[in-house]
Amino acid sequence: MKKEIVMTAKTVEEATELAARELGVSVEKLEVTVLEEPKKGILGIGAKEAKISAVYTCGGADVAVDFVRKLVADMNLEAEITVTELEEDETRIAIEGGNASVLIGHHGETLDALQYLANLAANKKVEGVKREYARITVDVEGYRAKREETLRALARRMAERVIKYKKSVMLEPMNPYERRIIHSEVQKIEGVSTNSIGSDNNRKVVMYLDSSKNV
Repeated sequence: MKKEIVMTAKTVEEATELAARELGVSVEKLEVTVLEEPKKGILGIGAKEAKISAVYTCGGADVAVDFVRKLVADMNLEAEITVTELEEDETRIAIEGGNASVLIGHHGETLDALQYLANLAANKKVEGVKREYARITVDVEGYRAKREETLRALARRMAERVIKYKKSVMLEPMNPYERRIIHSEVQKIEGVSTNSIGSDNNRKVVMYLDSSKNV
């Protein structure tokens, strides 16, 4: 997918900067073709501005952002979208304000579906276009950070129960992202380990006493 814009200004450099600002990218990412060179004229008479064509080839992250923006607009949600480039080709799309919370759903199910679709859009193969793999994280109203803390607290609480009653504990079904948080937190706790059982959307975390870890 390509975006093209024609821009005029006093100089080619200024027109290029204006085009980059309009497209929301850096100047280095543009393919610029000079359509008309600027002319000073005589005493201002016959002067012409520079005219350029700037083309930006969208990466996977750009496609995902456009997908989310369109979805928010189509749903008439009065929300702001902030895009942050993280390390290792990961892009975080944060949606905040208005009635954006409707995109979270029960235990983040709607949010997870939105993130899944954004990643599909970002990494869809397009003939003639070569893209690097993009990893997209979508968050709404800081839900993921809040949910993570809730899950870590749950992991600590259930681990204490396993140690106290010497019995395994099975948690409710969770998605891979949430299970990783539970596993990560329990790794810090002596005497307790975790495992995942089940299949597909019904996978659950089981906590159990582990004699190889000192209590």
